[in-house]
Amino acid sequence: MNERGIVYKKLTQEMVDAICDRHERLWSGRGGGARASFAYCLAEGLNFAGRDLSDADFTGAVLVSADLSGCTLNSASFFGADLRRSILGGASLRRADMRGAILRGADLTGADLSETDLREGTIAQVDKVHGLAKLSHEKRAGEMETANFTGANLSRAKMAGVAAQKADFTDAMMMGTRLVRANLRATCFSGANLEGADMSGADLTDADMTDSILVGTNLRMARLDGADRTGALTDEIVGEDVSQLDEPVADLIAAHMLWCETNGAKGKPSVFDGADMRGLRSLAGKTLTAFQARGATLYGIDLEGAQLQGAKLERADLRMACLRGADLRGADLTGARLNNADMRDCKLGPLLLAADRLLPASLAAAKVRYADMRGADLRHLKGTGADFSYSKMNGADVRKALFTGSCFTGTKIGSRFREDIGAADGAVDLDAA
Repeated sequence: MNERGIVYKKLTQEMVDAICDRHERLWSGRGGGARASFAYCLAEGLNFAGRDLSDADFTGAVLVSADLSGCTLNSASFFGADLRRSILGGASLRRADMRGAILRGADLTGADLSETDLREGTIAQVDKVHGLAKLSHEKRAGEMETANFTGANLSRAKMAGVAAQKADFTDAMMMGTRLVRANLRATCFSGANLEGADMSGADLTDADMTDSILVGTNLRMARLDGADRTGALTDEIVGEDVSQLDEPVADLIAAHMLWCETNGAKGKPSVFDGADMRGLRSLAGKTLTAFQARGATLYGIDLEGAQLQGAKLERADLRMACLRGADLRGADLTGARLNNADMRDCKLGPLLLAADRLLPASLAAAKVRYADMRGADLRHLKGTGADFSYSKMNGADVRKALFTGSCFTGTKIGSRFREDIGAADGAVDLDAA
């Protein structure tokens, strides 16, 4: 019987560059273009970094230790590909077909895998009955043991049945991700957003789920022996239930707005310290000067355009909140959690109290990881000891802002950032930002 299997073609860097060039010519509408096909090719350790290879074919390709960082790979096919120890940091893999791909030890830090298919599937090399190479799809669990998905976007990705033991999903966006019956033993989900994810029947033995978001997460029949869910945000009320207050929340908010509009002549200021305010959903455009919600849970709340001058929001949970265009001059957000918050065009500058007195806003010791702060006013900001890792701060006004001891790992900053700020002694990774 003929045992002929799949014949792999070995590529050189020059061959890869030529294929990529033709693919980019095709997408740009220039002559001489052709869709890139790396199917059943050996490209171990080769460089694809920064290329636009959307819709390219990597079926069955061997890409061990290849550099695909920053690549655009939307809708590309990696069916059954071997991506062990490959570098995919910052790559865009939206709606890619990665069924049966081997991702053991791969680095996907900050990659966008939204709606990507990572379910089981592999290539059968030999048809033992007819003796011919048969390129059919057989089932095999997607292998991603020890893979690094830190900060990756896996929202609505299909990962049913995957084997991802000891993988790292720290701070990953996994909203609506399907992880049914997945093997996730000793996997790290610390700080990950698993809102609406389906993890039914998954094996989460010894998993690290500290500070994760498990709102609406389906954990039916999941194995959770030894799983650490300390600090995880679930559907359960955190702290004080605002529905149990003496007055309806809507009335308290209305009274606060009246107090602001009449300069204190009518109404009264509201205090929501330690309250779970997720049920409000939106306070967009509201005038809530001196709003007080220390240690409150405001996860995902819409505060776009709200007037929050002088607000007291120390240690508040504002992850996924929309603060776009909000006026937070002089606000105190010391120790607040603002991971993945939309803070574009937000005003976090100083509040003028008198002709010669300014009250700076504070983000001291706050966690502002993966936040979008483009165009924000951060003048005179007290950002000492804050974690701005992987946030977008390019275009922000940072004149005289203080960032002593802050962390800027993977942060995007403007060209004049270092010249404009007031201090950054002991800042981490600022030179690499």
